[in-house]
Amino acid sequence: MFNRDLWAEIFHSIKSNKLRTFLTGFSVAWGIFILVLLLASVDGMKNGFTKQFNDDATNSIFIYPGTTTKPYGGFEAGRRIQFDNDDIDFIRRSFEGYYEYITPRFTKSVTASFGSETGTYSVRSVNPDHQKIERTVIDKGRYINDADIRNTLKVVVIGKVVADELFKDVDPVGQNIILNKLSYRVIGVFSDDGNEREERNMYAPVSTIQRLYGNTRNIDQIALTYNPEFNFAEAINFSDNLEVVLKRRLIIDPEDQGALYFNNYAEQFSNVSNFTTMLSVISIGIGMLILIAGIVGIGNILVFIIKERTKEIGVRKALGAKPMDVIQLVLFESVFITSISGFVGMLFAMGLVALISPIVDAPAFSNPSVDGITVVTCTIVLVIAGVFAGLIPAIKAANVKPIVALRAD
Repeated sequence: MFNRDLWAEIFHSIKSNKLRTFLTGFSVAWGIFILVLLLASVDGMKNGFTKQFNDDATNSIFIYPGTTTKPYGGFEAGRRIQFDNDDIDFIRRSFEGYYEYITPRFTKSVTASFGSETGTYSVRSVNPDHQKIERTVIDKGRYINDADIRNTLKVVVIGKVVADELFKDVDPVGQNIILNKLSYRVIGVFSDDGNEREERNMYAPVSTIQRLYGNTRNIDQIALTYNPEFNFAEAINFSDNLEVVLKRRLIIDPEDQGALYFNNYAEQFSNVSNFTTMLSVISIGIGMLILIAGIVGIGNILVFIIKERTKEIGVRKALGAKPMDVIQLVLFESVFITSISGFVGMLFAMGLVALISPIVDAPAFSNPSVDGITVVTCTIVLVIAGVFAGLIPAIKAANVKPIVALRAD
């Protein structure tokens, strides 16, 4: 039951010992404040690393041709590897069921103009599957389709930055844009979650760009996604098998590491996952140290408080107070101070995190946040542990004989 006299004594003690109360409360609040900022920082780093992959499908594999470093099959070292459309068809035939989407990429730098506005951008020639691999978001119009590929139409999907710089307030969809003195019709505007640099690109049908630039079948890169049902080991195995058969097809030494480059997101996500797991373990360890430091600090302050109040305890016992009454008084006062201070520190830290979270957006640090349940749990643990840290000296003081307590300095 609520004991009015007990709480009146507690508030009187707090009011009479402002410095002592402040030191106790600050110890708790500061520990929780640092803990919340630590957890939020770790979460921000996790989000930052993960965000770097958000603009592409998480099961993507990008294959880039390089230059051979070893002689093989009658060819000398230093041969430049070149992909073409037949390589795409070969992968489709050889790995049916192993891949989800696949597209060639053939990139050209162009001078683009609309009206009086001019700029230099990159045109990526692709097929419709590229939208799924790159996770391209269409804001207006549409993406490239199969009819555009079959008919080699001069159409283009432009990035948001291109639209803002060249078209200003004009709706780009349906307008004609000049790319290297050739007219293309804008069929869509896209945005990309990766970064602004991606939105400076344009997408055109691969068949169109190959026809206009040398009537070639060459491509610069191959992009595909593996079967999304694959686990990490299956994804790596598929990538390794793909590398083996492509090297065999292109007459490359199996041990030549410079002829083909594979960027498998499964490996990158595994590395990021391992790193973020390590960060979590480190944050838990540091968090425990912070809690222990807070507990020790609270315990020391409570020991000092009890020692300081030895005469007061002696007077209470001389007037008939029971040991449990003394323990109850000390612990209730400690619980009240540590609880209020802990939750004030928690709310202040979470408010600061909520304030800075929307404005923090860096490549390796983004949208820091903290789980409220975790923070509340840590606060309660700190408060309870701090109280138990003072329980032993409180019991010891309560059992001191009144005459001994009254003689204490």
